[in-house]
Amino acid sequence: MSQNTIRLVLGFDYGSKQIGVAIGQAVTGQARELCTLKAQNGTPNWQQVEQLIKEWQPDALVVGLPLNMDGSESEMCERANKFARRLNGRFNLPVHMQDERLTTFEAKGARFEQGQLSTSYKQNPVDALAAALLLESWLEQNISH
Repeated sequence: MSQNTIRLVLGFDYGSKQIGVAIGQAVTGQARELCTLKAQNGTPNWQQVEQLIKEWQPDALVVGLPLNMDGSESEMCERANKFARRLNGRFNLPVHMQDERLTTFEAKGARFEQGQLSTSYKQNPVDALAAALLLESWLEQNISH
């Protein structure tokens, strides 16, 4: 499938305790938050992932790659890559990796500006918003509008 035939894309902000999920449209280049999945040591409930894929029927998946600020791979990069390989193996969809440096920081800033960031990150997670931000940057870089 070429980049030009991609219409809908699911994005994942991978984490060991939570995985943010967003949906993006190639036509508009925009993405929005869907949900945050709980994860046990980086492993999601695969049935929940399958439900999202059945519901949205994306043409491709994008997983955030948590690089260090200097561009080198972090410890979490291998885990994010493994998650991406599992997505591809289970659902037979193309999976793309996207540099996600600063997306969580940016998402927290956006929440703060909206007056929605409580003092507890647990009460108001930003994982799905971070997934939307990384998905929009992937769409911007990979889909011609």
